[in-house]
Amino acid sequence: MPQVLLYNITDPDKLVKIKLALYRLGVPCREIAPEDYAHPLGYLLGLDGYAPAVEPPAESFTAEMLLMDGLRGALLDRFLDELRRMRAAVPLKAVVTEHNAAWSSLRLHRELEQEHLAMSRIKGGSPTRKSTHKKKR
Repeated sequence: MPQVLLYNITDPDKLVKIKLALYRLGVPCREIAPEDYAHPLGYLLGLDGYAPAVEPPAESFTAEMLLMDGLRGALLDRFLDELRRMRAAVPLKAVVTEHNAAWSSLRLHRELEQEHLAMSRIKGGSPTRKSTHKKKR
């Protein structure tokens, strides 16, 4: 069953828009708290074969991020189109794969930040924001 994990969507209007878009598509979502960032993505999604992390996260991030599981083809296109139409953009988005399901939310965030930065350079612009990845104190 498709599902979406939401990270750091602090703007209440944007959060409502994202949840409404997913509701219309029949896709459940869940907000992930920073204390869960060390767990494998597969564990957070309830996939078989993934156990929770033993150690709490040593870092955190504040960037908005979406992780989509089971959204493929037309369903994924409809969701992304709906986000654009509602003006609820989230720059950091990923689809769960066999490769990244074992990653933590922290690692996924680092990878997406690097990809976002690289794409900004390719397009000849500068990134819209600096990395929001930070160490916990």
